[in-house]
Amino acid sequence: MKNLNIKIDILPNQFLKGDGTFDKDEALKLSGKIAGVCYDKEGFTHLENEPEEKTMRRINMTLNNGHHSVYDHILINFNLQNIPKILAMVLNNEHQYTTSEKSARYTPVVRSEGSIITEDEEKLYNKWINIFKLKIKEQYGYIYNDSKIQKLAQENARYLVTVFMPTQMIYSTSLRQINYIASWMQDYIEELNINDLFELKLAYFMRQFIDELHRLKVLDKRLMENEKHRKLSLFGKDLDERVEFFDYVYSTTYKGSIAELAQAHRHRTLDYQMEMLNKKEYFIPPIIEDDKVLVDEWLCDIEKVGNVNPQGELVLIHECGKYDDFILKCKERLCTGAQLEIMRQTRNTLLKYKDALEKSNNPLALDIEKYSHGARCTFPDFNCTNDCKFKEGKTLKRKI
Repeated sequence: MKNLNIKIDILPNQFLKGDGTFDKDEALKLSGKIAGVCYDKEGFTHLENEPEEKTMRRINMTLNNGHHSVYDHILINFNLQNIPKILAMVLNNEHQYTTSEKSARYTPVVRSEGSIITEDEEKLYNKWINIFKLKIKEQYGYIYNDSKIQKLAQENARYLVTVFMPTQMIYSTSLRQINYIASWMQDYIEELNINDLFELKLAYFMRQFIDELHRLKVLDKRLMENEKHRKLSLFGKDLDERVEFFDYVYSTTYKGSIAELAQAHRHRTLDYQMEMLNKKEYFIPPIIEDDKVLVDEWLCDIEKVGNVNPQGELVLIHECGKYDDFILKCKERLCTGAQLEIMRQTRNTLLKYKDALEKSNNPLALDIEKYSHGARCTFPDFNCTNDCKFKEGKTLKRKI
């Protein structure tokens, strides 16, 4: 773990200095001028030329009284390197961002010298890629070529690899938001359970992340005040006690792998939380679920790497949001091209939603019915531009 060092660069922007650090002073000045727009009769053009001391007074006022929204006008594009997947998920659960992340579905896992990935993970990953390739070709060789089969095999084998595996991503957010996130990470570090290895490892990388932001001169202690005592939104507590309901808004709880949750984060109009299970459980890829020998072998192998929190480890997931936004999720995930696990879970939630609406005679029952006949290509208000020609994909019966 000592050899995995998070590195952050800032992509070119108007506040990037020649040494690669952030020109926080100039960013604050621009925000201070913007803060005057709400009451300046002549508008921003007049504020651009105001005396600097007037701008500085406004900066100090807004920073110290909690009126931080003007600092959301400053967008920073971060190039995050060697960031653990689970830490990327922590960031992606905070909704004010844009991200472009390296895909673990299509990128082979290669262990390098000093890698956080263990030899056992690498061996099991490569072992199961070969098993999955044979199973996929046997069942779906008529529809998928060798290149696609390789990618699908990688997608399933990655369940064996730690959630702390390093990834790369471009992460864009505001000056205010990155300071808030850093403050929430500090609180997480201070409040962690020292007997929980997962929390200890995550806190270790959070410290690295914060140190990098300090190095880049992005953080300002006034923006890091947390008077409202907000927390990182990813981690929930007592999720099994949440009451499920389905109406114009909905709330549901289910078990899913950490890999599935990472996929779900793309739907930023919905809210997600996770909680570790008291007793470890693991996702079983459906392509092998009918073969008891392979299922037993899979569970035996994934338990061997259970101490590193493989991406196939199941967690309790709470999902909530609005009906319309859930239907948008269906239009994304009920598709042959979607990750199988999240496709199945979305389908299960849809059917549960439909049943609840019908039992309560909710007017939405008539609407949700038209989305219950198969993949999104069967929806009356979705136009598929790339027919997969895959019957089991369209009926949502596929196992890969």
